[in-house]
Order: sequence, then C-alpha cells, then structure tokens
Amino acid sequence: MGAITGLSSKHNFVPVIRDADVVAMALRQALAEASPEERPGLERAAALVESTAAATEGQLRARWVRSRLAAVGFTGDIASVAAVKALRQAEPKLGLLAAVQLQREAQDRPE
Repeated sequence: MGAITGLSSKHNFVPVIRDADVVAMALRQALAEASPEERPGLERAAALVESTAAATEGQLRARWVRSRLAAVGFTGDIASVAAVKALRQAEPKLGLLAAVQLQREAQDRPE
C-alpha cells in the first residue's frame, strides 16, 4: 500500500479506497474466458479478492497502519508511543490525533 497524500493538520482523516469490485469483475470475466489450465489460478485469485472485499473500513485502515509501520522498520508494540512516532515518521503529514486514532484502530483489530 502506498502513502496517502493530502493529509494536513486541518484534515486528520484517512480515506478508504475500495476497488475490489472492479478487480473482481475483471477476474470473473477472465474466468469466463479461461482455459481449463488457467481456471484453478483464477479461481484462487477470485477467492482472495472476495475475501479482501469483505474487509471493513477499519480492517483496511489497520492493514494500512501495519504496512506503514513495516515500511519504516517498526517491529515493536503497536500500542506504544513509539508506534505513533513511527507512523508519523512513515507519513510526515499525518497529524498526531489521526495517528493516535489509526493506532487504536490497528490495536483493536489484530491480524
């Protein structure tokens, strides 16, 4: 997952962007046209997209937080002050309030 742009002290929110429905539609189309050899892989891909599409916004934000923490090499306790600091290091425009809210959301949704 990439960085989220447009965050400032006046906009302490992280939008959730979902495009799993577009990907699922493309996979269904490919599956309809697939050869027997291609079907198992496409069926597995379709199942993965469906499971991802079922994730809540909170789960998606929690995954984003974990991915940003991993990007800066953070391996400590997600409930720590150091996690908030690492998250803000990963996303410098992220406000303190938003970082704490995101940290709590990730904390409440273990992997």
